[in-house]
Amino acid sequence: MVFQYTNAFVTIASVNFEMLVNFYTKLLEQKPVPLVPNVYAEFNLVSMQLGIFKPKNTNESEFEAIAKSKISLCLEVSNLEDAIAYLTALGYPPPGDISIASHGREIYAYDPDGNRLILHQAARGSH
Repeated sequence: MVFQYTNAFVTIASVNFEMLVNFYTKLLEQKPVPLVPNVYAEFNLVSMQLGIFKPKNTNESEFEAIAKSKISLCLEVSNLEDAIAYLTALGYPPPGDISIASHGREIYAYDPDGNRLILHQAARGSH
């Protein structure tokens, strides 16, 4: 038997659904489609979908705890300084400094629920 899938996407659970949907609407400069108020919102990104859902009351406690997540939403940006300025204008400035890696420059930021965002600007190749 072979495991087959037709699509993959990331979802974020939030008891602060409306606040998080508003944040991503501004950050991604698009309205979610579909949008089921207080239930589910989906943003179609360049090569994936980002879904935000409000957990059912019976499951809320599983998502309320603030813990350091091992998963990050990584967004490739063309200009890291502009992206930092934009997040700062939204009220969520990255708390740290830009780091340099072999693949480029990046900085960690966090959405209103504390989910980690990694803003990454690729190293300019000399090809």
